Formats: sequence, structure tokens, C-alpha cells
Amino acid sequence: MNKTRIKQLKAAGWKLGNTSDFLNLSAEESILIEIKITLAAGLRKERTDKGLTQQALADLLDSSQSRVAKMESADPSVSIDLLMRSLLALGITQMGLAKLLATKAA
Repeated sequence: MNKTRIKQLKAAGWKLGNTSDFLNLSAEESILIEIKITLAAGLRKERTDKGLTQQALADLLDSSQSRVAKMESADPSVSIDLLMRSLLALGITQMGLAKLLATKAA
């Protein structure tokens, strides 16, 4: 958004911020959400890189295709633990997990 538009919005009484501001999230909550989104994206990338369908991954995890879809979309019902266990089941290493998270942080 350009500076002129920002000035106009502020003059009209609008407040500008980000998602964390809008949802009143703490810094820790924002980081946890970013971690979850990064892990979910990493899961999808690992799955597709291995040429697996969501159903094939679900079979590997003894789960359902719909659950895999929820994992890959970082659904609120999916825990960070489940995302990490699923990535490990796909063969990602601890170093791979660390790189995945570090890449997003950079």
C-alpha cells in the first residue's frame, strides 16, 4: 500500500496493522502459528516431492485423506506434533526439520 493511501486511511479514522494486531496475538502465539504453517507447507512439499498422493500418505500414517488435507492446510485441529511426526514418517531428518524451520525464520 502506498504512503498516500495509508495517510488517507489514517485520516479517515482507520487503524492499520497486521493479523497479529487484529487477533491480539502475543509474539509467542504469532511464532507458533508461523511454525505450524511452515510445517504444513513442508509436509505438502515432501509429499509431492516423493510423488505421493494425499491418500498414499494417509495410508502410510494409518490415517485418512481428509486428515492429510487438514494437515497440509494447517487446520486448527492439527497439532504441531502430528505435523512433525508426519514429516518424520516421510523420511525427513531432524536436520531437515531444523532447516525447514530456519529457512522460514530467515
